[in-house]
Amino acid sequence: MICQSCGEHPATTKVKTIVNGRLTEYALCATCARRLGYATLLTGLDRGFGSVLSEFFSDENAEPEEECCPWCGASFEDIARTDKVGCAHCYEVFADRLLPIIQRLYGSDIHCGKMPGENLPQPQPQSQMVLMQEVLHQAVEQEKHERSTRLLQESLRRLGGGSSNDES
Repeated sequence: MICQSCGEHPATTKVKTIVNGRLTEYALCATCARRLGYATLLTGLDRGFGSVLSEFFSDENAEPEEECCPWCGASFEDIARTDKVGCAHCYEVFADRLLPIIQRLYGSDIHCGKMPGENLPQPQPQSQMVLMQEVLHQAVEQEKHERSTRLLQESLRRLGGGSSNDES
């Protein structure tokens, strides 16, 4: 299979994305996958054996230049390798590199979440719910008024000497 991005090299990476509930699959070569930000555990092994050896035997006293999350210690390379973010703070630390990937994968960088049963038909539209709340509020107020009227009539009867004059 040929890379669907460049159309030149053989595809080595399959990418699946879900945008607006639709599954889309892409077949990419290693170069296009790396360029688009899809890194895996094997990313970098196509550079050649000499490159890997030179990195292995590089100056051991040199400080690593890679930025790490101060809370969990994860580096962006760790996140790319495992496809898992170390902690919630990593989203802030690596925002410049994570946001484009999140937008590309999910179509947005805002998490909307899901609600149980949200795909089921909803019994009442929002406008009817507001109307029903108003009707309920009026019914409660009416009940309060009727109750206070009964209590007032009962109090007046007691004060009137126990006569049973019902005036409704």
